[in-house]
Amino acid sequence: MKLTSILFLSFNYSKNEIETIQGCVWFYSLIKRFFKMRKTIIVTGSTDGIGKLAAMRLAKDEHEVYIHGRNASKVEKVVSEIKIESGNNHIYGLVADFSNLNTVEDLSNSLLKKLKKIDVLINNAGVFKTPVHFNSDGLDMRFAVNFIAPFVFTERLLPLLRNGNQTRIINLSSAAQATILMEALKGKVRLTENDSYAQSKLALTMWSFNLAKTQNFCHVIAVNPGSLLNTNMVKEAYGHHWSSADKGANILYELAVSDAYKNRNGEYFDNDKGEVKGEFSQAHPDAYNALKIDELMSYMHNQYL
Repeated sequence: MKLTSILFLSFNYSKNEIETIQGCVWFYSLIKRFFKMRKTIIVTGSTDGIGKLAAMRLAKDEHEVYIHGRNASKVEKVVSEIKIESGNNHIYGLVADFSNLNTVEDLSNSLLKKLKKIDVLINNAGVFKTPVHFNSDGLDMRFAVNFIAPFVFTERLLPLLRNGNQTRIINLSSAAQATILMEALKGKVRLTENDSYAQSKLALTMWSFNLAKTQNFCHVIAVNPGSLLNTNMVKEAYGHHWSSADKGANILYELAVSDAYKNRNGEYFDNDKGEVKGEFSQAHPDAYNALKIDELMSYMHNQYL
C-alpha cells in the first residue's frame, strides 16, 4: 500500500474519498509540471526558413513562442498558420526590421514592459544578398542585421533572460567566418557581400563566447545550422542547396530545449560535421583571441549600449 493511502486511512477517509483526493493531487501535479515545462521562447527571423520550422516544432511542444519578422502581414499569417497546425494558441507575433536599430530598440523596450521572462532566445534573423548595401545609418546590411541587431536586442533583454528558467541563447553563426575589419563594422569601408557576411558571423560568434563568460545565468551557443540549406536566403544567393531546411531547424530546436545540451555553454556547434546532425567544434581562431574580443566588445558597448 502506498504511503499516501496509509496516511489517508489513518484519518478514516473512505476509499472513494481517497481516490478523489489522489486524483486531485495527481491533476494538480500535472498542471504544475505542465506550466513549469512551458517556456517563453523568441525566434527572430521566423516567418520562413529554418526559423519558422523550428518555431513550429517548439509550438507543438506547447511552448509560448514569439514569431518575429519585418513584415506585419506575413508575421500575422505565420502566427495563424502555426496556431492551427500546432493546436497551440500561445503563439504571438513581433514586428521589427532588424536593419533599423531604432525599431530593434523599440521592440526590446516593448518586450521589457510586456514580458516577465524569456527562457530561450534564438537569434536566427540574418541576411546575405540585399537590395541595398548599407542601411540608413551607413552600416553594411550584413553587419547590421546579422550581428549588431541581435547584439542590441539581446543585451537590452538581459533582465528578462535573467528571469528565465535554465535560460539559453542560441546565436546563428555560419561556416563562413573571417577576421573582422573594424572600419568595415563601423561602415567606413565597403566590403563584398561575401566578406561582410563572413565577418558578421565571426563577430556574432566572438560576442557569443564573451556573453557566455560574462553572464553566468545563461548558456550561450553559437551554431552553424548547416551550409547551403534549402532556404530562400540560400536560393537567392546561390540558386541551389545541399541539405534540407529541416536539418538546420532540428538542431536549433535541440539546442534550444533538449536536455542533451543543457550544460553546454560558450561553444560553437558545427552542423556540417555530420550527415544528420553535427557536433561541437572549433570556430575561427579569432573567436578565442581575448585581445580581439575585448576590442570588439569595447566598441560595441560604447557605441550601442
